[in-house]
This record gives sequence, structure tokens and C-alpha cells, in this order.
Amino acid sequence: MREAATRVSGSRLIGVVLLMMCLAASSPGPERSSVIVQGADFAAVSRAVTEVGGRVTHELEIIQAVGATLTAEQLAEVSRMPAVSRVFPNGEAAVASYGVGQHPDVTHPVLMGADRLHSEGITGWGVTVAVVDSGLSTKVADARRVLAHFDAIHGQALPYANSDANGHGSHVQSVILNNATGAESGRFNGMAPEADLVMVKSFDENGRGSYADVIRGLDWVVANREAFGIRVLNLSFSAAPRSHYWDDPLNQAVMKAWQAGIVVVASAGNTGPGAMSIGVPGNVPYVVTVGAVTDNYTPDDLSDDRLAVFTAAGPTHEGFVKPDVVAAGGHILGMMRQGSRIATEHPEFHDGGSYFTMSGTSQSAAVVSGTVALMLQESPWLTPDDVKCRLVASARPAVNGEGGLAYSLFQQGAGLVNAYDAVWADASGCSNGGLEIASDLSGAQHFGGKARQAPDGTYYIEGYAWDDGYAWDDGYAWDDGYAWDDGYAWDDGYAWDDGYAWDDGYAWDDGYAWDDGYAWDDGYAWDDGYAWDDGYAWDDGYAWDDALTESVGVNSWVEQE
Repeated sequence: MREAATRVSGSRLIGVVLLMMCLAASSPGPERSSVIVQGADFAAVSRAVTEVGGRVTHELEIIQAVGATLTAEQLAEVSRMPAVSRVFPNGEAAVASYGVGQHPDVTHPVLMGADRLHSEGITGWGVTVAVVDSGLSTKVADARRVLAHFDAIHGQALPYANSDANGHGSHVQSVILNNATGAESGRFNGMAPEADLVMVKSFDENGRGSYADVIRGLDWVVANREAFGIRVLNLSFSAAPRSHYWDDPLNQAVMKAWQAGIVVVASAGNTGPGAMSIGVPGNVPYVVTVGAVTDNYTPDDLSDDRLAVFTAAGPTHEGFVKPDVVAAGGHILGMMRQGSRIATEHPEFHDGGSYFTMSGTSQSAAVVSGTVALMLQESPWLTPDDVKCRLVASARPAVNGEGGLAYSLFQQGAGLVNAYDAVWADASGCSNGGLEIASDLSGAQHFGGKARQAPDGTYYIEGYAWDDGYAWDDGYAWDDGYAWDDGYAWDDGYAWDDGYAWDDGYAWDDGYAWDDGYAWDDGYAWDDGYAWDDGYAWDDGYAWDDALTESVGVNSWVEQE
């Protein structure tokens, strides 16, 4: 076995050795391992698996790969075949949320400025949002608005019926497109209440799913985007990064969706507040990655709104500023069946009827997906890069009493999304500049951002100074621990307790000099020593060789905030 393994090239060796060792150490017999087999040609990879006696479980054409089950001997044989470039363990993923509910009034459309758009007839009409999550709730959207319902776990179409035993998918779906109206206000309870839905079930009752299940769902979305008019893809789930963004097969599929013209909105993850805590696929530089804010239980008082403690922060391992923006994600009221798993585990947050309260970046991503649907109804010609640019350009940074940033770029990105301003923004050319997605996907060139790590462990943006004199090297932010080191934001509650104004006058063209696109649109060609001093952990097989138990999942439960 060792001799066979040594003949496998370095790129093909990822995951193979440990998989074989685990199988060899187990009881005798044809025990099989679940893997993702990738090559340059989907059909050739599929043939390679069947030729060695393996079973193809998932057709993952979006990344020229298949999901398969193989014995240790078959795994060694297929890894040597010319059609196969690499083998990944089929890890898992999980969904992203903190856990009150005639219809109550919800607050997030008002907080984000969507209610003003609804009154002007901008409701998401004619735009289809695809949601990859734990299943469909018929309570939220009637059959006329659900254009397709696909089970990526079993690879089959589903009828219009409840399929969400977990509850996370229902809640996310509700935040985006619930068209019920509040009993008192008469306002819509969803961000895009007349958008259409494609629901892709990739997560089970426990909110867990394998990489192959999620990738098959993404493959199906891209393949069927024109048939159902899919313009927006909501990904409210997260997994720990195991490699550079371009080497992760799930991220490769996400990049394919963006390249195909779909605006991908991903949650930052609920693993904050520490630096470099952004999860997969939120670490993909191209997509819109969303962190969470809370209104502090005072929706009519904006002065105490603040960043949620749980929200993940950047930079990414490749030096990109993430999240891109933040949105409402604290104690969000949405629909969920009372008997679903989450509602059963946290009954105190269910109103006994149809509504449940959850917190998380899952919810904030859903808020932004709804915003994007509104943008595309009004301006259907926008490309994904255009949409990202307008979201960033119209966002509002949190500022403190002295007019400085209350949170760093790596905490709040460009700032708080404002749906009304995003719809009517006219910015262009301010996102993903310097990046080339086709080269990234082909492996010809990869990219890094402008974040750097100082010798003392703090992070900064290379070559950037505020136009009003606040330079990164004068101690205003990174040198004395403004964010990461000695507690200005994280340790003693300075930021979390007080709240800040999300300034609508501190625009990108005259305050903090965002008009040059210094961080949002510039990527550099990657070189090995580009980001952090130690290469940051991806120097040993890109970490896939120990990812056998790694999972993808809907974002983890967090306390209400």
C-alpha cells in the first residue's frame, strides 16, 4: 500500500494516504470510504471510478468531479489513473444560526429600508432566489412561487411539500420572501415578498450535510439557472477552512455559480468574534459575504445598534477583507413549524403559532439575498460584480462619537446594508477588480488581498491611509490593539454594549476614501509568502488529509442577541 501511495503525484495524494490507513485499520471486508474524485473531465473521472469497481454516488459536473464510494484498494488504484487529478474526503457542512415569537410584525424589512421599496412596488417580482439549506416550508411560499424543489441528498426532484425537519431552511426562506403582512402595520414580513423560490435540500434533520450533497445542489442550481430564472443564491451555511479558498471543492462550485451570472450571498459564519474566523464559502473573495448586527431589542432606536458578538471576522487566510457588508441578524422573527428540530430544542423562542426567533449570520445573509432580489427587479441587467459594487458603495459604516470607525474593516466590511440606497445606487466598477475568476478556476493564477499581519500579530491594510489623516501606522487602529489585541473592541465591551451610529452621511466618496476601491476590488496574484509569515497552515497537503470528519452545516446555534 505504501509503495502504491508513493507513486501518486503530490496533487493526487491529498487525502488518499489517511483514507487508506483508516480503512486498513478497520475490520476486514469491503469497507468503503466516501470521497470526491476530481479531474479535468467529468465523464473520464466517472469512468475511472466505475472501472476500478467503485460506485458513483454524486455527479458533480460543476467541478468536473464525482462523489464516490471506494474500498482502500480501489482508492489507491483510481488515484493513479491519468483522468484523476485529486481526491478529497467527503466531509460535511452545517447550517449557520443563533436561536419569539393573525401574523406578528417583523422588524428586519424596516431596519434595512426594504419597506420603503415595497411601498414603491419593488418587491422582488420576477426574480428567482435559490436557497441551499435544510428544506422547504409550504407555510412561507405558495406553490405558484416555488418553481422547483430539489433533494440534493438523494439526487431527485421533490413535490411541493414540507421537507424541512430541521427548521433552519424554513426560517431563512421566510426572512427572504415571506409575503405575510403584520397584523398591526400591514407591512410585508419578508425582504422580497413577491420573489420566486427554488429550494435545494442539502442538509438533514440535524442541519448537517456532506460536501458532495452541497456541491450536487450547487451543480443543479447552475445547470437549471436559465430554466427557472435563478439570479440569487443564498448560502446560509459554513464549514471551517481546510485549504486556500481555491483548493476547496465546495468553493470551486460556488465560484462556478458566480461565473455563471448568479449573485452568491454567503454567511460569514457564527464563529466570531476572533480574527480570521470567516468560514467556507464566505472566504471566497468574489461572493458577497455578510456579517450580523443587532438592534439591541430597540428597533425604533438606531443609536444603540451594534455588531453581534458571534459574527465572524476577517481577514481571510489569503488577505481579503471579509465580511463585505453587515446586515440585521439578531433575534430575527421568521416562520418555522413548531415540530421542527430547532423549535423543539428551543421552544422558548417559538410563539406557539408559526413564528420563531433566531439570531445568526444565516439570517443576515438572507436579508441581503432579499435585498439583491429587489435590486435585480429594478435593474435586471446588473451582473454579480455590479450588484456587489452597489451593495458595498451604498453601505453605511458604524462610526463613533469622534467620527472614526467604530469597528474595523475586518469586523463590519463596508458597513450596514441599506436596501433602499442599494436599489437606487449607480456605482460601478468597484468590486472584484484585479481578480480573474476563469484563471482562478483553471488553476492558472490565484489571488490574495491587501491585508497584512504585523510582527506583533495585529492586522492592517497595506499602503492605505484615510484621507483625513488617520493612517494605519499612527496607532489609530491596528498598532495598539484597536481591534484584536488589548480589548478596545473585543474584551471589555466597548463596542458591544454601547452601539454606534451607522452613518448615512459618511459616504464612500468623501469620508473614508472608499472611492478608490482600495480593499474591495483589488486582488494580487498569489505567491507563496504573500500573506502571513508562516504561510498560514496550508503548507501540508492543504489540510484535506485530516478532514475525514469535517462537516458542512447550517450555521450553528447562538444565543439570542
